[in-house]
Amino acid sequence: MVEILFLFTSTFFLRDEDETKIGKDDHQLQPGKYYIVTAGSFQVNNEPWLVRTISRATGTRVAAFREAVRLRDRRCVISGDIVPTLAGVDYWDGFEAVHIFPLAYEGHWVDQGYGRWITVQPAEGGSINSVQNGLLLDSAIHQLFDAYAISINPDDNYKVMAFRPTSKNIAGKHLDLEYFTRPDAPIDSLLRWHFRQAVLANMRGAGEPVFEHDFPPGSDIVDDILQGPKAVERMEFELFSRLGAQMQLFPLAGEH
Repeated sequence: MVEILFLFTSTFFLRDEDETKIGKDDHQLQPGKYYIVTAGSFQVNNEPWLVRTISRATGTRVAAFREAVRLRDRRCVISGDIVPTLAGVDYWDGFEAVHIFPLAYEGHWVDQGYGRWITVQPAEGGSINSVQNGLLLDSAIHQLFDAYAISINPDDNYKVMAFRPTSKNIAGKHLDLEYFTRPDAPIDSLLRWHFRQAVLANMRGAGEPVFEHDFPPGSDIVDDILQGPKAVERMEFELFSRLGAQMQLFPLAGEH
C-alpha cells in the first residue's frame, strides 16, 4: 500500500516511534506514528483516481454480463453467502453483478487498452462486459465496493481490505484461492486496478468524499448531486453509467 501512496527511488521500510522495524505480514497496521526509512528520496503520488459512485446499470448491453456472472458465482464472492434456491428456482434478491472496472469509464478502458487482459470475450457488449470484469456481491457489499470502502488485494492472497468501518465482518478475510484459478475468474490486473484506486481515494490526506446515495422518493436527485462534492465528476459518472448500459458509446470498445 505504501508503494501506491509514495514514489520511491530506492528500497524502504517503516519504523514506529520505538525504532522498531515494521515487517510485512498479515497484521493490521495499528494507529500511530510511523517513519519511512530509505536511502533515496520519495514523494507523494499525485496520480488522480476515478470518481465512482454506486452503480446498478441495467440495459441491453449488460444483460448477458449479469447472467454470466450469476452462472459462474452463484454466491457473494466476498461474504460467501449462497444464492437461495427452491424447487429449481434461484432467488437473486440481494445479489448483484458488479463491474470491477466501471462501465461509466469505458472510454478510459479503451484508451488504456485494458481489454488486452480479457481472455473470455463476451458475445456482446464489448470486452468491458466480460465475466472476467465481474463479481457477484451482496447488495450492501456492492455499495462498499463501488464506494472504494473495501477492495480485494490479489497480491496478498486475495485479502479483503476495508478502508473505513463497515457493518459486515469481512475486513481481513482471505477469499477462496481456488475460485481465482478458474479460466473465467476475475482478472488479477483488474482487482489490482480497483485496489489501487481504493488506496488513492482513501489514504491521501483526509481522503475523498463519501457520496450520498439514499434518495427518498420525490427527491430532486440532480440538485442533490449538484450541491454535493465533486458534482461534475459524479454527474458524468451517472450519465455514462446509464448510457453505457444501453448503447456502445465508444466504437473501439469491442476491439480491445
